[in-house]
Parts: sequence; C-alpha cells; structure tokens
Amino acid sequence: MRPIDRLLGVMARLRDPDGGCPWDAEQTFATIAPYTIEEAYEVADAIERNDLTELKGELGDLLFQVVFHARMAEEQGLFAFDDVVTAIADKLERRHPHVFGDEAQRSSSEQTVAWEVIKAAERNDRQKPGVLDDVPLGLPALTRAAKLTKRAGRVGFDWPSTDEVFDKLAEEVEELRVEIAAGDQAKAREELGDLLFVVANLARKLDVEPEDALRAANAKFVRRFGFIEAELAKDGRTPDQSTLDEMDRLWDAAKVAEKAALNS
Repeated sequence: MRPIDRLLGVMARLRDPDGGCPWDAEQTFATIAPYTIEEAYEVADAIERNDLTELKGELGDLLFQVVFHARMAEEQGLFAFDDVVTAIADKLERRHPHVFGDEAQRSSSEQTVAWEVIKAAERNDRQKPGVLDDVPLGLPALTRAAKLTKRAGRVGFDWPSTDEVFDKLAEEVEELRVEIAAGDQAKAREELGDLLFVVANLARKLDVEPEDALRAANAKFVRRFGFIEAELAKDGRTPDQSTLDEMDRLWDAAKVAEKAALNS
C-alpha cells in the first residue's frame, strides 16, 4: 500500500460516523481552516530554524490538512483527493508551457512575467478579470498588502524607486502623529493601517517577504529580551523588578554580545 493511500484510509476512518473520532467527524471546512493556516506557519518556522528533521513532520501535518479538506469535500460529493492532485498537476503544466509544451525556454524573470499573463487569462476564464480579484483575502495582512502592490505594479501602478516610498512613509508617519495628537482613535487606526501598507510596499520593492522580515524581528526581540531576563536573574530579579534604563543597558549589551558571536 502506498503511504498516501494509507493516509487517505486513516482520514476516512477518523471521519467515519460509526466508530470514528467524534471530533474529526464534526469538523467543517471553516473549523479546519485555522489549523491549515497554523500548519503552514509551522512549516515556515521549521525552515526558518533550519530544522530539517522537524520540517518532515510539519510537512506531514500540512499534507494531512489537504487530505482532511479533500475528505470533507468527497463526503459532500464535491471532489476527492485525486481531483485535487489532478487540478494542481494540470495547473503547473498549463503555467509552464516552456517545460511541458512547445514554447521556447524562458529565464526566471521571463517566466515570472509569463506566469502573470497566464494567471490573468485564467481570471478572465473565471469571470474575475480584475487585476486584484484573486489575491486571497485569507492571507496575512502584510503579505496580502505586498501582493496587492506587486500585482498593481505589474500594470504600471507603482512608484519608480524606493525614494518615493520613503517619502510616502514619512508622510504617513506625520499623518499618524497628527491624529494621535488630536486624540482621534479611529483616524489614528486608519493612518496606522496606511503606514503598515506602505511598509509592506517597501518590503516588496526591496524584494523582501514582509512576514519573513517580521518573523526575524520577532525572534530577535525574544532573543534579546531573554538576555535581559537571564542577566537580571543572576541577581535574583525579574524585569518588573528593574528600571527601564537598566533594561535598555542590558538590551544594548545583548546587541554587543550578538555582534561578538557573529564575528567569532
């Protein structure tokens, strides 16, 4: 028995109303979707940490999510796992005519352009001709912002360089300051959103995935704050038993220690 057939059998057994798992049997597309997103992040986390042993397990967890959704669809007579596999194989062949068809070989940049042309044709076929129509709503907001601006940029709606983005960034910061000073929480929220949108656009212009950059910043913050806690613990204290100035000095010490470790 192929491993995938075994997994499909396990899933069917879990969903079986007669002797299966009650929790699995009562799930829906909507209730499982958050787990699917979580598993995708755990795959990204394992890659970020270069933990390839854990990556194997996380990829299995993500595959199980695909199997779970496919099983629920099959129960409703919509489609089955084989249909999912066929659909992605067909899509990949359709979007790579230079590999599976008669078109000439393309460079990576040429393929990126051609990919968007093919996707635009697919949107028309689905009666979703808008440039931004199929940018998924469920994406993390920063990632979606970058994708929206990337898609718009491909039809010419883009700043020429990062200089203009930095100008816009400064403008949005000032507008946020004004609304904060005015005490208008609703407008401050709106301006903060505009600021984050420009930051995502800047990341896109720099060819940086904003979620990756923010994950790295989060990890750095956790690492340096952990240094603060460890140093204070040597004196039997915790952060809430120290001052901001003291923690700032330890933060700077953490930065120095990191640079020394990198240079060693």
